[in-house]
Amino acid sequence: MRRTDKLWGGFSLIQDDRFFKLGQDTMLLSDFACPPARGSIMDLGCGNGALSVLLCARHAHITVTGLEIQPEVAALAKENITHNGLEQRMRVICGDMKQSQSLFSTGSFDYVVCNPPYFAQNSGFSAKGVNKSTARQDSSGTAADAVRAAAYLVKFGGRAAFVYRPERICELITEMRARQLEPKRMRFVHQRATAVPSAVLIEARRGSAPGVQVLPPLLVCGENGKHTEEYRTIYHREEF
Repeated sequence: MRRTDKLWGGFSLIQDDRFFKLGQDTMLLSDFACPPARGSIMDLGCGNGALSVLLCARHAHITVTGLEIQPEVAALAKENITHNGLEQRMRVICGDMKQSQSLFSTGSFDYVVCNPPYFAQNSGFSAKGVNKSTARQDSSGTAADAVRAAAYLVKFGGRAAFVYRPERICELITEMRARQLEPKRMRFVHQRATAVPSAVLIEARRGSAPGVQVLPPLLVCGENGKHTEEYRTIYHREEF
């Protein structure tokens, strides 16, 4: 089943139940990412184009290239480009991030974003359907693959932002530092103040000196059990 969901400022997203749909992690990453005002952005594993469209909504002068391995999902992302009139600012390439060196020149982008698969292939987690399992398990591409691609694609001094599982953050940081991507900003996401973090947002800079800024936690719900003002603002940005 297909449906169209409203985003900000007249933008919207065509979604298909066969594929992974827009979720909290993508929304939070779109808010956390800080690309240059007129930068060129790479969205690794762009799925249906949700993150790319959100970034275009937030940043009026950026251009975004999405890379998606699944042809059917890439086709939906391309449909979302046309649907939102973003033909001059967005493009989608169907390809494998592990083959980035054959698709792009090194340092082609100012900023890279990625919501990589969270779960190892043998972790016991399973998602219904081939398309969804590809998006959530690392059978077709691991977080390490995403970091390697990001390090190749982002220019020296450029940045890359990821959202990931807190319990696997050491793996991500180890791979980043091995590829000269130095973590510079980090923020943990908590469903409530007393809960352990459910996600971590991290931005790294290629070729930077060590030193990371750990930001205050992002709380989804307050003590009253309702969404916090910050979380509501991320989902409903009136200024767009």
